[in-house]
Amino acid sequence: MSVQLKSPEAIAKMRVAGRLASELLDYLTPHIKVGVTTGEIDRLAHDYMVNVQHTVPATLNYAPPGHKPYPASLCTSVNHVVCHGIPGDKVLKSGDIVNVDVTVIKDGFHGDSSRMFTIGTPSIQAKRLIDVTYEAMWKGIRVVQPGAHLGDIGHVIQKFAESQGYSVVREFCGHGIGEVFHEEPQVLHYGRAGTGLKLQAGMIFTIEPMINAGKPGIRGLADGWTVVTSDHSLSAQWEHTVLVTPDGFEVLTVSAGTPPPPA
Repeated sequence: MSVQLKSPEAIAKMRVAGRLASELLDYLTPHIKVGVTTGEIDRLAHDYMVNVQHTVPATLNYAPPGHKPYPASLCTSVNHVVCHGIPGDKVLKSGDIVNVDVTVIKDGFHGDSSRMFTIGTPSIQAKRLIDVTYEAMWKGIRVVQPGAHLGDIGHVIQKFAESQGYSVVREFCGHGIGEVFHEEPQVLHYGRAGTGLKLQAGMIFTIEPMINAGKPGIRGLADGWTVVTSDHSLSAQWEHTVLVTPDGFEVLTVSAGTPPPPA
């Protein structure tokens, strides 16, 4: 596994890209409400990226091997959609939950983050799933430091999520990021402590657990991108981009509107 340690210059550019991704989510937040379509959220995001931030939407026409090009500037994953939901005509209604996942490119570097949003009044169960997933992500972030192992991140996320009665999606993981959208290492959200790659200062990767209210099984839809829970249970995800520093970690995807870490 070849993992690139980022130079001080690259880290500085990643801080800018990460902040811009988070500021995009700040901008979108008041628009994500009852009655809006996911396509409208995408249009707002595209306009803000291109005309205000002067960033490039990384997902638009992104086509990894075996996939047709992704047709939108962000992902909107509603209710039982686990990830990669394609924006379109779907109207958000009260009680829905939605993950909005954005990646911007600025000066050749990627900033990648996602947040969960509740539409109108969510059910108690939906709100709890979102809160537990957020705490799970942060438990993973807080073990990041030089000398820790990738398995430590997955272990604390899995242990916490399962202790709350939820399951961890295994088919998707966090990833290294920089000038390349998805690079090594792969950051699993389950696993055994003390296993896997040893972390070093200068590594940058995402931590983005997908947690299901039901079983962990998933399936892909015919559009080639959208992934849903097999049992139609709700799914939640949060994502931050994290730098391993000499004495711990730094979250790069932060801005004025970023939700604070859990206590």
